[in-house]
Amino acid sequence: MMISILNELHYLIVIIRKEFKAIFSDPANFTILFIPALLQAMLFGYAANYDVNHVTYAVLNQSKGQISQQFLAHLDGSGVFERTRTLDNTTQIQQVINDRQALAVISIPSDFEDKLNQGQSSPIQVILDGRNSSTAGMAGTYIGSIVSQFNQTRLQISPTISFETRTWYNPNQETRWGLMPSLIAAISMIQTLLLSALSVAREREQGTFDQLLVTPYTPIHIMISKALPPIFIGLMQSTIILLIILFWFKIPMNGSLSLLYFSLLCFNTAVVGLGLSISAISNNMQQAMLFTFFLIMPLMLLSGLLTPVQNMPYLLELLTYANPLRFGIDLVQRVYLEGATFSQVKWDFIPMIILATITLPLAAWLFRNRLL
Repeated sequence: MMISILNELHYLIVIIRKEFKAIFSDPANFTILFIPALLQAMLFGYAANYDVNHVTYAVLNQSKGQISQQFLAHLDGSGVFERTRTLDNTTQIQQVINDRQALAVISIPSDFEDKLNQGQSSPIQVILDGRNSSTAGMAGTYIGSIVSQFNQTRLQISPTISFETRTWYNPNQETRWGLMPSLIAAISMIQTLLLSALSVAREREQGTFDQLLVTPYTPIHIMISKALPPIFIGLMQSTIILLIILFWFKIPMNGSLSLLYFSLLCFNTAVVGLGLSISAISNNMQQAMLFTFFLIMPLMLLSGLLTPVQNMPYLLELLTYANPLRFGIDLVQRVYLEGATFSQVKWDFIPMIILATITLPLAAWLFRNRLL
């Protein structure tokens, strides 16, 4: 019994070593597999930022009184708003927005100060460029908060009801904190899926896969040997991104590192099962790449990375249950930011385990019984 187990392990080690050599036979592959994960993590950390840090605005100040000047000084002194134009009449507003010279235009009426001196409310007009709806919406909210603060300090208007906001798991309300942990799963998925999709297709194109099928190795052996290298590389890429998040962007981790890696192991296994199924039905590497790239975008869109799953139509929300990236992102975010325990995230493992138990045996069966 022990001898047969050792023989099985020996067979597996030999064929797994062959797969690693096939991947890393070209030294350039090492760079291709790991450098993109490093660069993408850095680019996302700096470029994919929805925080309002620099908002251009134009102003049409028809009042030209002391109070309106003080209000505009609050905007200019906030460090967020930058005045790009001072308009003379209302006909210039449309041109400023159309030419993208300013994201917002603030129009102060001529009777602004007179109404305030008489104790009346005096509205101002804020026109926002809706082509950049996310930033425009947050800029409008920020202008509203400055107006409220100006009312309380300059005009001594104290609201009878006040509220205090406290943000859990992201005290500074930086979009980077919510986005970067998701990349631990999202970026590694792309190359993990591509590597596993190309593994069988590459050998089939080179004519070596049929030779592999007549060896003593069973389809299960072949499936395991094809699955382990992409899983390992996916975990290495996730580690690179994790280190960047922790030590470069200094986003603290609140959860268990072992639970995080167990989550990533389950996630990568489900992704590899999907990739091997694609590889098994592909005649060549070109087909495998086309199938993979066709699948990546829907997986991203239906993952909740860009928009909440709860905001999607019911039919699309049902489709997300077949998407391992949805549950991979949810697991990583909750473990990393919230410090969630296994009992709190256990249901996220179920769809990924179901997907892996379907796709991995399916891939092993398709190795010998290809449908296409």
